[in-house]
Amino acid sequence: MPHGFFTIISRARFEELLREFPALDADQCDLSEADGRILAQDLIAGHDWPLLDRSCMDGFAVSARDVFGASESNPAYLECAATLTIDAMPQTALDPGQCARIPTGGLLPRGADAVVMVEHTGEMDGTTIEMRKSVAPGENVMQRGEDASQGQPALTAGTVMRPQEIGLAAALGFQEMALVRRPRVAILSTGDEVVGVRQTPRPGQVRDVNSHTLAALTARAGGLPRHYGVIPDDLESLTQALNRAVTDNDAVLLSGGSSIGVRDLSVQAIEALDDAAVLAHGVALSPGKPTILGRASGRPILGLPGQVTSSLVVMHVLVLPLLRHLQGDGAAFYPSRRPMVRAELARNVASRPGREDYVRIRLEPRQDALPLAHPVLGKSGLLRTMLQAHGLTAIPADSEGLDQGRMIDVWIV
Repeated sequence: MPHGFFTIISRARFEELLREFPALDADQCDLSEADGRILAQDLIAGHDWPLLDRSCMDGFAVSARDVFGASESNPAYLECAATLTIDAMPQTALDPGQCARIPTGGLLPRGADAVVMVEHTGEMDGTTIEMRKSVAPGENVMQRGEDASQGQPALTAGTVMRPQEIGLAAALGFQEMALVRRPRVAILSTGDEVVGVRQTPRPGQVRDVNSHTLAALTARAGGLPRHYGVIPDDLESLTQALNRAVTDNDAVLLSGGSSIGVRDLSVQAIEALDDAAVLAHGVALSPGKPTILGRASGRPILGLPGQVTSSLVVMHVLVLPLLRHLQGDGAAFYPSRRPMVRAELARNVASRPGREDYVRIRLEPRQDALPLAHPVLGKSGLLRTMLQAHGLTAIPADSEGLDQGRMIDVWIV
C-alpha cells in the first residue's frame, strides 16, 4: 500500500525515540582496545596510586615548617641529610632543620611533607642548602592515593576511555576491562539507478556514494560498518535484505527509499519484518526531512535520504549520537560534545520556520578577529557544499534566518 509521510516530528522528539534504544552488552577487552570505548563496570583500585608520597620535580624534600617565610631576601638554611634515588625507599628520616636532595618521582622520606624546587635553592657548602622560597605542606608532592584510593572506584561505569583514562588503568594494573560492545552496523543502499563504484554509470545512473560515506562516519563513531550492497527497488528483495541485516547486526542504515516516490519501499519493508514498527517517518530537519526511524527485534533501523548531503547531515545530527549512545555514552546527544568554533556570519541566511535548518559553513580565518563564516548554499544531491564547508551551523525551527554580522557557533564536521 502507498505510504505518505507520518506527522513530521521535531529533531528533539526524534532524539527522544533514539534514546529509548538500550546500550549494548559488554565485552572483556584488552587495554590496547580501550581508546574511545565506554567502560561497562567500575574499575576498583587494588592499591593506592601513587603508592607513596612522591616528588613532582627535582629539588629538596623538606618539612614545610622549616622554610616558613623563606624568600630571596630572607632565606632559610637547612642541612642536607641524604641524596635520594628514584628507585629506592628512603632510609633516612629528616629531623627538624634537615632536608634531602630528591629527583622527580622520588619518594619522600619520613619527616618531609613538601619539596622546594632546585631553582629556588643554593648550596652554601658541602651540606648547607639555602632555601629562597617557602612552601606549603603537600606543595610539589604527588600524595599517596591522590589519583586513586585502594578499594574505591578509580574509573566508573560510563566513562569514555581517553588516553588519560587508559593511563590510569595501566598505572593500576588493569590489563583487561569490561567495555560496552562496539555496534555492528549494517549499511544498505537501495535503488535500481545505483551501481557499484567500479562500474561506469549510464545516463540516469549514479555510483554508490552513500555506502562509503556512511561506513566512514560509522567507523569514526566507534561502530563496525558492514556492507550489504545495493538492493533493487522491489519489496521482496528489500525485505529479505533488511531481515538479514537486522538478524546479524545491532543497527541498520538504509540509504535511499525514504521519501514518498512510487519506488520508495523502505516503510513497507520495515513493516513487513517480524516484531517491527515504524516509529517516525519525517523529521523537521533540513536537509534530511524524509528520514525514517524503525524498530525491528529491538534494533534501530534508520532510513536515510538518498541525496548525499542530506544523508551526511542526518548522520552527524542523529545517527552518530545514536551509535555512541548504543556504546553506553550517556552524553552522546549533548550539543556540548560537538567541536565548535565561534565565528561571525558573513551574509544574511534565510530559513523556513518550522524546521531546524543546518547550513554548511566555510570559515575564513582573520587576524585579530573571529573567523568569518560564509554560508555554502547548494543542492542536497551534490557533494560540493560539504566539500567546501568546514562545518555546520543550526538555525532554530522558530527562526526565519540569521543576520549578517551575527556571532554563531560552527560545528566542525
